[in-house]
Amino acid sequence: MPGVDPSEAGIPTMAPLAGKFRQKFGGADKTSVGDEEITNLKDILGIDLKNEAFATNLERLMEVLLATKVFVDTSSSDVIQGASSDLESVIQKVIVFVTEVCSRSELADNSNPVLGLYQKFFQRLILRDRTLPRPWVFTTNYDLFSERAMDRLSIPYCNGFSGSVERRFNPATFRYALAEQLDITSKRWAAVDSFIYLCKLHGSINWIEDGEGLFPIRELQNLPENTTKSRVMIYPTPAKQNTSFGSPYSDLFREFQKQVVQDQSVLIAAGYGFGDEHVNNIIFQALTIPGFRLVIFADPKTNDITQALYDLEDPRVWFIWGDGPEGGAKAHYFKTIVEHFLPEGPGNRTDDAVRKALKAFGDLAGKDSGGGEDAG
Repeated sequence: MPGVDPSEAGIPTMAPLAGKFRQKFGGADKTSVGDEEITNLKDILGIDLKNEAFATNLERLMEVLLATKVFVDTSSSDVIQGASSDLESVIQKVIVFVTEVCSRSELADNSNPVLGLYQKFFQRLILRDRTLPRPWVFTTNYDLFSERAMDRLSIPYCNGFSGSVERRFNPATFRYALAEQLDITSKRWAAVDSFIYLCKLHGSINWIEDGEGLFPIRELQNLPENTTKSRVMIYPTPAKQNTSFGSPYSDLFREFQKQVVQDQSVLIAAGYGFGDEHVNNIIFQALTIPGFRLVIFADPKTNDITQALYDLEDPRVWFIWGDGPEGGAKAHYFKTIVEHFLPEGPGNRTDDAVRKALKAFGDLAGKDSGGGEDAG
């Protein structure tokens, strides 16, 4: 995720992921890419997996593999078809690799600094003025940091799924609001202030296709061991523009478009590198609306798109970047945004103090239970 301090990153971005995946070349385990697969893809299909163009760009590799798959599936050549199984195997290994990285057990650990940062983010986000509409959080991430953070803070949220035992995707839930009953006799209700809408535009590692009918997309509470089972995720490739036209992505992107074109809407882009063409098109369309505002936490020199937006010199487009208040932490890093740009409520300092006290007492209790009785 661009704009994240490497020391706080929980999941590597596409460049580090590409390097980690290359370490699986020639391995003996079933998740590694075998020498025979590497040779067949190069000799038969002309794909050199060790090409330096793929060394820092997993997205580029997926683009080539998926485009080649379309060619192989429609080819009548027996030689080309002979490499079909190797091609499919490598594609599945990339998918398994990305999924496993996003679902590592240590990411859910209470001591993970990224999870703590997400908790602080949502804790401050709900301080939004109650006279304003409830906030929407749009993300292209597959991980479960947002859900885990809100669950542990008991923050109610809507992510498009309904149900308890079997939670299934129903876009109608984005029209719902959570309310509390103020007076039973007069039937007075008020919307819950801390409610948040979470829209995962590229799907999630815990979404699967399960059954047919109106609501085939199911949200799992526990991730299955089989990481390839019908995952509902748009994998990192420029071809994801076409993938996003299907359900549930069409519903999710429709919500995104609907919110950004609202009168006087403000879109804050943090950690987004403008690598998704469909998302970019919706943002560009919103810039045709006079009342729209775009705040981007990123260095304008990040890529050609951010530079082009900066060069517009549009007063409705704001860039925030540069050195932060702490050494090494940039102003557009997620940690800086959370700790220095988002408002801090009066109770936050007390909550932090209580949390530290509980941790300290827990550590002391652990030492006492392990140390036995005092010598007398």
